[in-house]
Amino acid sequence: MRVVAVSCPAIPSSAIIAELRESLKKVERDGLRRRPVLPFGIGAIDEKLAPGGLRLDSLHEIAAASAAPSDDAAATLFMAGIAARAWGPVLWVVRRRDLFAPGLYQAGLAPERLIYAEAADDAELLALMEEGLRHRGLGAVVGEVKRAAMPNTRRLQLAAEGGKTIALLLKRHARAATDKGGGNPLAVPSAAVTRWRIAAAPSAPLPVGANGVGRARWRVELVRQRGGEPADWTMEACDETGRLALPARLADRTAGAGRAYRHAA
Repeated sequence: MRVVAVSCPAIPSSAIIAELRESLKKVERDGLRRRPVLPFGIGAIDEKLAPGGLRLDSLHEIAAASAAPSDDAAATLFMAGIAARAWGPVLWVVRRRDLFAPGLYQAGLAPERLIYAEAADDAELLALMEEGLRHRGLGAVVGEVKRAAMPNTRRLQLAAEGGKTIALLLKRHARAATDKGGGNPLAVPSAAVTRWRIAAAPSAPLPVGANGVGRARWRVELVRQRGGEPADWTMEACDETGRLALPARLADRTAGAGRAYRHAA
C-alpha cells in the first residue's frame, strides 16, 4: 500500500475524520485468521504477560521514564517495534512532525506500511485513533498525547474490543508547570490493559579493541497489567524486525539454567 498523509489541522475535526475514512477505504482487509495476542517471542517477557503476549483487541500505554530525548526515543521505538510485528497497515497519529522515518524503519516499521495523520490537539488525536480502531482493517493504531483521561482511554479500549487491531498510546511528558501527574505520564488512571515505562540504558559493550557503539539497550518496565503482576527487564533494543533481545550474558544464563533443569529432570 502507499503512504497517505492526513495533515490539515486548520480544517474542522469532522473534515479530518472524513479524509481519514477515505484513506482507510483503500486498505483491504486480508480476511486472515489472526492470533488474539501478539507475543514478544521472548519467554522472560511473554511468561509474565497474563495472556502470553499483548492482547490485540486492547489498548496499551507506553511512556518514557523521563522527558530526556534518549528516553523519549526509546519509548517511541519500543512502540514502533510492537507495531512492526503486527499483521498489516499501521495508522500513526501525531501532534507534531518529529517522527524520524529511518529510525522507525530500523525498528522494523517499513514506510509503505504507514498511514500518517496529524491532529490539531489531543482530543482530535484520540478521535482519529478511535476511527482507525473501528475500521478493523489495520494492524495497529498508534497515537501520541500529553493527556488522556479515563473516559478517553475507555473509549479507545471499547473501540479496540472485538477486533484484532492493537492500540498503542504514547503518553508524552507534559511541561512541569502544567503536569498534574507530578512528572509521571502514567499517574493518571487509565483503561489500558498494559502500561509500560521505557528508559535508555547503557549500550551493549563491544569486544576489546573494537570501535563504535554496541547495540542499544533499554530498561523495559511493565508498570501495570490487567490480570497479572508488574515486572521489569533490561533488553537489547528492537532490531530490523521489531524484536527485542535478551542481553547475551542473560540469554546464556537462561539457556544454561534450562539445560541444568532438563538434566536434573
